[in-house]
Amino acid sequence: MAENTGLEFFDDRENGNLLALVDDVAAGVIAYFVMDGAPAALVAVHTVVEPEHRGKGYAGALAQEFYAMADREGVPVVPLCSYAAKWAQNHPDQAPVAPAELVERAKEQLKTHPELS
Repeated sequence: MAENTGLEFFDDRENGNLLALVDDVAAGVIAYFVMDGAPAALVAVHTVVEPEHRGKGYAGALAQEFYAMADREGVPVVPLCSYAAKWAQNHPDQAPVAPAELVERAKEQLKTHPELS
């Protein structure tokens, strides 16, 4: 059972991090980038939860917030991160599948800009 009471989120867009905060301290992060071109997309690259916060549902809460953030912005999510992709498969009502051409564009952008990963 998720124990994410008191969990807050901070979108550090400049550094490509969606942070999960507990008492103003980062407990987890989804590293991402905003895909170039049109249509734009948010591309999840990595999901990491600090060891002392694992097993509390924070990774799932981060994925849920990431998809909600994209929805608020009117852009799709491309989940290149294996955790985000698995979460999306398990929550199809909250995580629309990105078109294949967006996924390929995101992979190409990541390949040509390794600093994004």
